[in-house]
Amino acid sequence: MDYDPNTLDPELRSAKLYALASAAIGVISLCAAIIPLCGGTASFLGIGFGLLSLRTENSGVAKAGIGISILGLLITIIYAIFLFVSER
Repeated sequence: MDYDPNTLDPELRSAKLYALASAAIGVISLCAAIIPLCGGTASFLGIGFGLLSLRTENSGVAKAGIGISILGLLITIIYAIFLFVSER
């Protein structure tokens, strides 16, 4: 069976793109967690794209992207706390 993305409904195609973006940005948020502003921003973007995707399609990739982004946000918050406490 051939997979042709052009045959998909545009809304479903966007949902799949948002799900992939959520997962990719979630991984970036894990890497960017050592810079709290960048890690937090990337985490919120990943969560937002994942939620946009879930509005149309209930996919595992979107759920994974949200989970990874939440993990990135938690790591960012913990690292920021340690960073500011160690400065005192």
